[in-house]
Amino acid sequence: MFRHLEVLRLLSKRTICSSSCRPVENKVPLTQKAFQASGMPVHLKGGSSDSFLYKLTMGLTVLGSGYVVYELVRAALPKKNN
Repeated sequence: MFRHLEVLRLLSKRTICSSSCRPVENKVPLTQKAFQASGMPVHLKGGSSDSFLYKLTMGLTVLGSGYVVYELVRAALPKKNN
């Protein structure tokens, strides 16, 4: 029983330790240059996905605000029962 646990422990240790190291390019300076350039708001500099998310957020905000106003008016002016 414990022999299987020992084998599992050695296997997991070997797998983690034997991974090869590969060089990773630092992309932070390129991203900093893109975001520090002027002309466009920061929340839209990420491309089309940022533009879509911005428009979706603004649309949901407008719809939510309209719904809140509708519910407040409906609560303030209830229907009269005859």
